[in-house]
Amino acid sequence: MSLKKGSKAPDFVLPSTSDEKFRLSENLPCIIYFYPKDFTPGCTEEACSFRDGFEELRNLEIPVFGISKDSIPTHKKFKQKHQLPFDLLSDSDGSTCKKYKALVPVIGIPKRITYLIDQEMQIKAVYNDMFGARKHLDQMIKELKRNN
Repeated sequence: MSLKKGSKAPDFVLPSTSDEKFRLSENLPCIIYFYPKDFTPGCTEEACSFRDGFEELRNLEIPVFGISKDSIPTHKKFKQKHQLPFDLLSDSDGSTCKKYKALVPVIGIPKRITYLIDQEMQIKAVYNDMFGARKHLDQMIKELKRNN
């Protein structure tokens, strides 16, 4: 179960592929998406869909950030290989995934959950679908257009 629409998004600080510390509260509004692992088919498809929709998100003035438990060096390789125009964040100990209810029980890998977070750190939309990788972008754009 993910966090609910309308609830307060927990703040966090994570290392990013820009070599800067990313703090959620300093990057609002935004989309954050949790995903299981770099270089896997579904995660590659999801990242590339956000890449392909990046211009539309920029026009809607919403940055996007991907989060998994992979290391920054692995994230950098993944980002470069797929020409991702956004930062990936490393939650190596899974603490942020846990705050966002984005960990699969027992095996501890991140779930595929996307959150739209507004300027006041309120969750405006949630999309949770482990197998519909491309649907995450579509759902966020639909929600953004509904609110504009």
